[in-house]
Amino acid sequence: QVQVIESGGGLVEAGASLRLSCAASGRSFSDYAMGWFRQAPGKEREFVASITWSGGATRYADSVKGRFTISRDNAADTVYLQMNSLKLEDTAIYYCAADSLRGRRDPPRWSADFGSWGQGTQVTVSS
Repeated sequence: QVQVIESGGGLVEAGASLRLSCAASGRSFSDYAMGWFRQAPGKEREFVASITWSGGATRYADSVKGRFTISRDNAADTVYLQMNSLKLEDTAIYYCAADSLRGRRDPPRWSADFGSWGQGTQVTVSS
């Protein structure tokens, strides 16, 4: 089982940038795809982005495509989410998650694909 811890959240103004980090420990990080999800107040958790174990393929929600970039550093057991041009509607708790399946070919998309979740980090975008 892998453990993940998110960091980097905070309060920023609309249009600003923020980078989230997710440090993993436990089983071999580099064997598993990773993903980011978010949950806004009163809403269900939603997919944001994911990346394959190698970093060779990524997937994004339409709402963040072109503004957010997911990346990973397997040597550092860390996955990142670079968030640019932040909008009010990006306000949410952001969760990092590790794939439950080793070596998945395509970036996973569904919550059920992920077996390990962090506690989340709050991102608040103000006007």
